[in-house]
Amino acid sequence: MDWAYFLQQLINGLTLGAIYGLIAIGYTMVYGIIGMINFAHGEIYMLGAFHSLITFLICQAAGISGILPLTLLLMLVVSMVMTSVYGWGVERIAYRPLRGSFRLAALISAIGMSVFLQNFVQIAQGARVKPMQPLIKGGITLMESANFDVQLSYMQIVIIVLTFVLMVVFSTLIAKTSLGRAQRACEQDRTMAGLLGINVDRTISTTFVMGAALASVAGMMVTLYYGVIDFYIGFLAGVKAFTAAVLGGIGSLPGAMLGGLLIGLIESFWSGYLTIEYKDVATFGILVLVLIFRPWGLLGKPEVEKV
Repeated sequence: MDWAYFLQQLINGLTLGAIYGLIAIGYTMVYGIIGMINFAHGEIYMLGAFHSLITFLICQAAGISGILPLTLLLMLVVSMVMTSVYGWGVERIAYRPLRGSFRLAALISAIGMSVFLQNFVQIAQGARVKPMQPLIKGGITLMESANFDVQLSYMQIVIIVLTFVLMVVFSTLIAKTSLGRAQRACEQDRTMAGLLGINVDRTISTTFVMGAALASVAGMMVTLYYGVIDFYIGFLAGVKAFTAAVLGGIGSLPGAMLGGLLIGLIESFWSGYLTIEYKDVATFGILVLVLIFRPWGLLGKPEVEKV
């Protein structure tokens, strides 16, 4: 066995899984509070990628793109702010008016919002692939062998470290702050939470905004890592992130991150050792097995309905 190649695929899988995990957290946060999947979340991630690219082009035109820390900070801030606005809009337009309706209505509304955002970007930015020059270059050679050198790029380090930091920050926020307590109260019983003085509408809107901000970070990381984006990247990434959320345990933040890492590792090792054409089949096949034998996910808890 070529251990150098194995280690390289492990690094690639963890990097990809970290991106999926960031998107999956948005799915699991929304589901935890309102019990519904935000199927427009993949498009929010795509919008984050586009806003980071547009911000970079503006910095380039202004002549400040050479100051890398400032450029990256502006890309991150603008992307998070803009996608947070979109996340808030999705909740106000697609979910809040239908909150008292039957569950399928909100689901159809979210899918409609997903199609709208996808076509909006296609019309506004065009259907062509948008390239971007690499900003964070270089890396570290971890292992040298006769046939293969294991490389850990600085961009991969940024993605993995930033994902871990955001995971810790958001977990602490939900566990220790008043906003987190309000979110957990709404998750258990929205009616009772409202009677106890919690602003349920504001809590749900804030949750959508937080999920959108995380998705925008993933969008920016993908833009910097791969260097190409288009209006359709949100669909497949959104489906895989949703798969990661279900795999880890929908409603669990650590489960969403674990599911994202597992999906990334499955894709990486399947592509590296078998055939890349069927990596998505492998991913969804494992999801089917988990749903059959452990439908509440790896870190989720079985739901018990009270009669």
